[in-house]
Amino acid sequence: MKTFNSFDLAQYNFELPSELIAQYPLTNRAQAKMMVVDRERQMVSHDIFANIDQYLPPESMIVLNDSKVVPARLLAKRASGGEVEIFLLKKLADGFSYEVLMRPLKRLKEGEVIHFNDELNVEIIDKEKRIVRFNRQDINKFLYKIGHIPLPPYIRRADEGMDHEYYQTVYAQHEGSVASPTAGLHFTQELLKELQQSKHEFENVTLHINYATFKSVEVEDIRKHPMHTEEFRIAENTYQNIINARKHGRKVIAVGTTSCRVLESAANLKKLTGETNLFIYPGYTFRMVDILVTNFHQPLSTLLMLVHAFGGRELMKHAYQEAIDQKYRFFSYGDGMIII
Repeated sequence: MKTFNSFDLAQYNFELPSELIAQYPLTNRAQAKMMVVDRERQMVSHDIFANIDQYLPPESMIVLNDSKVVPARLLAKRASGGEVEIFLLKKLADGFSYEVLMRPLKRLKEGEVIHFNDELNVEIIDKEKRIVRFNRQDINKFLYKIGHIPLPPYIRRADEGMDHEYYQTVYAQHEGSVASPTAGLHFTQELLKELQQSKHEFENVTLHINYATFKSVEVEDIRKHPMHTEEFRIAENTYQNIINARKHGRKVIAVGTTSCRVLESAANLKKLTGETNLFIYPGYTFRMVDILVTNFHQPLSTLLMLVHAFGGRELMKHAYQEAIDQKYRFFSYGDGMIII
């Protein structure tokens, strides 16, 4: 009989009916289903996100990731007439250059210049390393005119106008992500106000999500997975407020795996800004987070492994099967979960 190994990749696979992958958001964000996972009682129950306050300890400290999604997909035509896509991944130190994804990569040529309009163009500097250089630094103002929202690969449609609103949290501030911190998509301004009136406190942190978040783990022993790095930032006074809240017995609620990784990175790395490649999987001891608000994640993903680490293997496997049985909506535009 094969013994259970929490580092075995196969433990994080599951069959998901394709019709449960949400392709569109709910018009009323807070009306999403919310699964309540109770670790102490080893039980799951069901509610809607608008009722989240019922499951929060008094005067909780709620931590949000305020990163803002950039319209990072740029579409244009080459001089030959063929279509090309430039997907911005990371801005480089000179301010003009970016690491990108390019399609069709094989047909593009090093030194080729692609024009998006009369004012903005990009030159392919290094095809192998996928480095391009724009003709100007202030490209963000162009992105909001000609850029497309970088919807995840499992949303099988082109981006639409409403995605500019719904694939963004209502509290997004700092531009830098190419994927949304989706656990926060369920909050409305009204719900945030209600929670503040209930004497919960909010603090913002920033983690800019990059496209590697969608990459599945491929090594059989998950500990050997080369975790991608992401830029994070937490203000000194924010960190002290959270530490003080914990000292006074108040619970810290991380909204999303990204907020969780910022808090745990700060505790582990002993720094409040920089890059983190913290990979949280079963066996990890959480130092900062008491309750996790999250969405339902892809099989074989590092996000699913973090959730297993926080909620426990058997309970999370049961919760995911329950979500499938109850026809929850999965992934970015899907329903939510709170692990208490």
